[in-house]
Amino acid sequence: MPFTTRTLGRTGLSVSPLGLAPGRGELPAREVERAFERGIRYFYWGSLRAAPFGEGVRTLARRHREEMTIVVQSYSRFASLLKGSFESALRKLAVDRADVLLLGWWNEPPPARILDAALALRDRGLAQHLMISCHNRRTFARYAKNPDYGAIMVRYNAAHPGAETEVFPLLEAPRPGVASYTATRWGHLLDPTTLPESEPHPRASDCYRFVLTQPSVDVVMCAPSKAAELDEALATLERGPMDEEELAWMKRVGAHVKKAAAGRRTFSPVELLDRAAGWFSNEPAGMNTATD
Repeated sequence: MPFTTRTLGRTGLSVSPLGLAPGRGELPAREVERAFERGIRYFYWGSLRAAPFGEGVRTLARRHREEMTIVVQSYSRFASLLKGSFESALRKLAVDRADVLLLGWWNEPPPARILDAALALRDRGLAQHLMISCHNRRTFARYAKNPDYGAIMVRYNAAHPGAETEVFPLLEAPRPGVASYTATRWGHLLDPTTLPESEPHPRASDCYRFVLTQPSVDVVMCAPSKAAELDEALATLERGPMDEEELAWMKRVGAHVKKAAAGRRTFSPVELLDRAAGWFSNEPAGMNTATD
C-alpha cells in the first residue's frame, strides 16, 4: 500500500510523507517541479538556499501555493537577525508567508529573545506555525508540551532509533507534528564501507520507508542532488511501509553502521554560533552535547 498524505500533528497542515530540501549539489528547478508532479508537497528552504531549488519553488508557488507546505529554517542565534533572514527567504521564494518557520538546532530551549522574535513573525501572519529541531532527545519533552511549537524536527534512522523510546512516547494528544531528517545517516546507511557484508544493502528508499513506517513520523526529508537520486526517493511513496521482517533487517544494518561509522563527526558551524550568541548576550546559548 503506498504512503499517502498525512496531517502534521497539531498544526493541522496536510503534508506529503516525503519532503524535499536542497541537496549538496544543485538539483535543477525542473526537477523540483517534477517532484511536485510526482506527489511531493512539502518544500524545505533551509541553510543551503540553492538558487535552482528556489527557482523551482517560486515557479510552483505561482500556480500551486495552496497545495504546498513551505518551511523556512533559520539557525540565527541573534533575534535582530532572525527577522531579516526570514523575510529575505520569503522574498527569494516570492511568497508572502511560510507555512512553517523552523528554528534550527536548539539542543536546549532557545532564549526568550529568539522565541519572541519568532512569535512576532507568526503574529504578523508571515509564518503560520513554528517548528524546532534538536539533537538532544531529552529536550523534546519540553518542546512537545509547549503550545508555541506546532511541530518538531527529530533525527531518526535505522542507525539512530533512540527516538522510539525517548521522544515518540512523549507526544501526547494533541501532539506536535513530527518531521524527520538524516534518514540515511548522512549517507552511511548507503556506504559500502560502513555496511555489513552479511546483509543485503539498503537503497535510499529503504531508509525513507523505515522512517515513515514509524507511526509518529509525519514527514521525512530527502535532499537529492540529481535526477536519479530524486527518482529513488520518489520510489518510497509507491513502495510503502515496511513489514516486520524488513524493519528487523534495517535495525540490524543500522546497528552495524552505527559502530562502523563511529567517530565520523561532521564539523558544525551551528555550535560556534551558539557559543558566540552566548558570549554577546550573556544568556545560555542553547548548546548541549547531542545524544546519538
